[in-house]
Amino acid sequence: MELFRPLKDNANNLTKKKFRSPDKVRDHLANERTYLAWMRSGIALLGFGVLIVRIRILRPPLAPQAPGNGWKLGLAFGVVGLLTVIFSTQHYFVVSQNIDENTYKPADRWVLISSFAVLMLGLGVLYYVFNIPIEALNTVIVE
Repeated sequence: MELFRPLKDNANNLTKKKFRSPDKVRDHLANERTYLAWMRSGIALLGFGVLIVRIRILRPPLAPQAPGNGWKLGLAFGVVGLLTVIFSTQHYFVVSQNIDENTYKPADRWVLISSFAVLMLGLGVLYYVFNIPIEALNTVIVE
């Protein structure tokens, strides 16, 4: 299948084969594993955002109430999950090119930004969980 073949850089690559050293191959494989880990994290954030929004639907209150702020937290998780997917894809290609050119330097700012985003989401979850009225937790719905 043509879909899984590596991209050709220019016409010179068509005539002569380019062999990579084992070190570069190992670096590219590590880059791919890191990319897949970031993708799993993005998907998990998206899933957790959906779960937060759906909790109210799975356990409806006995008396009608205002929608509350849970959807905002779920939306925040969804947005951070999508941004994680987008930025991890972009970062994968930049690192891949840097490995080929022997110019790779770790990007500390992305580690700090993603850590801050997850910290803020965690604080949002703690705030949301501890602001739910105790009476709402004691309701039982019998079907």
